[in-house]
Order: sequence, then structure tokens, then C-alpha cells
Amino acid sequence: MRENDRVTSATRQPESPAAALPPRLIATDLDGTLLRDDKSVSPRTVAALAAAEEAGIEVFFVTGRPARWMDVVSDHVHGHGLAICGNGAAVVDLHGGPGAHRFVKVRELARDNALDAVRLLRDAAPGTVYAVEQTYGFYQEPAYPKMHLEVPDTLAPAEELLAPDAPGADEPVLKILAFHPTLDPDGFLALARLAIGDRANVTRSSPSALLEISGPGVSKASTLALSCAERGISHSEVVAFGDMPNDVEMLTWAGRSYAMGNAHPDVIAAASGRTVANNEDGVAVVIERMLAERA
Repeated sequence: MRENDRVTSATRQPESPAAALPPRLIATDLDGTLLRDDKSVSPRTVAALAAAEEAGIEVFFVTGRPARWMDVVSDHVHGHGLAICGNGAAVVDLHGGPGAHRFVKVRELARDNALDAVRLLRDAAPGTVYAVEQTYGFYQEPAYPKMHLEVPDTLAPAEELLAPDAPGADEPVLKILAFHPTLDPDGFLALARLAIGDRANVTRSSPSALLEISGPGVSKASTLALSCAERGISHSEVVAFGDMPNDVEMLTWAGRSYAMGNAHPDVIAAASGRTVANNEDGVAVVIERMLAERA
């Protein structure tokens, strides 16, 4: 199912007594947040997630990762088994396990918008190189760095990868990755947002100058808002965790939100609270306290 509608409610609403409602859903980022730096989920965190589910609180993994990289948490899904991947571009059912996931919702980046973003950013930041993330395929330009142990399906200029007759043209584009070898990461993000405007949503989650470009209005926050609305869950009943700029909108939207001890300054400014770093199980610390308060 493809979904391109913009979600205008993914902003924090005025605070009210409802903001004190008991949490019904935990939304947590993965890298730098739930996962330790070695990409493991600690036994303490596993126990905290299970305890939350046992208490009737749904847990959603909300990540920039593609669905094929979700094996790191596939053993820890409970109940609904859903995760929000690609910075909100897809809702994925992880029940099938690694390699057998099912796309429940896709909010694609139209190829015309993608081509515009590529052109506008090339003009604004010469030297930018691209990769294209689709539902099942991954394609990149020859100069795009090998950041992960992954072999691209095709090597070609971005304009060819996004052409109507490109390999995988029948698959939705989830996001474009844009890398610059020399620019400051935050400066590159600001430049790209100015250059691309409303043609796409631009964010970042990497410590390097690597940007993630999604469809207009597509973000972790907007897709989480959709998923919560389908469950009759208000923003005031959501507790969110994150560490990087791609988490800012989600943390702003949620009734309660926590920046990790290792978080980017923009995340600290956006969140309503702070916890300790990911390597110190900061998500588990908050969940444990939250459940103790309910007892």
C-alpha cells in the first residue's frame, strides 16, 4: 500500500492535562539510541522492552534504517511486530524474520521530485554523490562511498538510476542518500534544505556529511502520527527517544520525549527530557522508571 498524503498533525499540540495520560506507545530510534555502539541490544534493554509490552505499552522501532537492516531487532518484536523504517518512508511487518518482512505502508519519493532534488543539490554543492534506496533494491553512483558491507544492485549516475526505464523502476523510491566528502554535516544539511525547498524532506542521522532525502512531508513523526491515529493513540500517550536530527520532529510531536546522553544539540533542544547515553542503556532506564511509577 502506497501512501503519499501529507500529515499536518505531526507537530506537538498545545499542552493540556491530557499530556499526563499514562503512556500507551514507546517510539524509539535504533542507532545511537536503543542500540549500543556495537549494534547490540543489551540484556537490560531486552528485558525493559518485554516488560513494557507485558504492561500493555506498544513498542515501535522508528529508524532511518532500511527494512533489510532490521535483523538487529527482529528477535525483539512483540505483538504487532511493526517498525517504521527509512525515516518514515515505510511501515514494515517484521514477523517473518530477516529477509521475509512485508511492507504494510509505503510513502514514496516521486521520481520527478527525486530528480529535482539531485539537480538542485548538485548545483548548490558540487561534488555531491548519490545512492537510491528502494523497497527492495539499493543503487548508487560509482563515486558513492562503500559505507556498509553491501553490494549495490547497479552502479550508474543518479539521473540514470531514477529514469523511468531504470533497473527497479517498478519499485517505489523510499529515499535518496546524498554524500559530500568535505562539507560540514550540519552545514550540508542546512544548504540542502535551502536548495531543495519543498520538493523533498531532507534530514540526517550519520556523523558524516550524509543526507537522507524523502518525499515531501515524510518523516518519522508524520508516519508515527499516522500509525498512532490508526490505533486511537494521541500524541500525549507517546514516549519517544532519539539522538540525531532525523529524530527532532518525532521528539517534538510526542507527549514525552527523551534525548540520549550522546545526542546532537538540536535533539537536546527538541526533547522534553534527557536520559543517559545509548551505551548506558538510556532507553531502558526511562522505561524501568516509567513502569515503576505505574506499579
